[in-house]
Amino acid sequence: MLRHEFQPGRLIAGAVLTAAGVVYLGAANGVWATPWFAIIPMVCGGLCLAAVTGLAARAIRRGRSGRTKPLTGRGGAAAP
Repeated sequence: MLRHEFQPGRLIAGAVLTAAGVVYLGAANGVWATPWFAIIPMVCGGLCLAAVTGLAARAIRRGRSGRTKPLTGRGGAAAP
């Protein structure tokens, strides 16, 4: 399996949309009474939280990548 970059924003978006689906499914089956308009703020708030998390993760990654020095010239491997 190929490894991929961890993206916390997508993790949060998926968890929020899954939770909204569970709430909607429970209301549809009559397990609990949820008003129809309760899902909208849940989804919008979750997507906003996911966007902020994704932007923060990107800023952290960019900050870390700028600190490393490229291996060119004298610091790299010896040329044959």
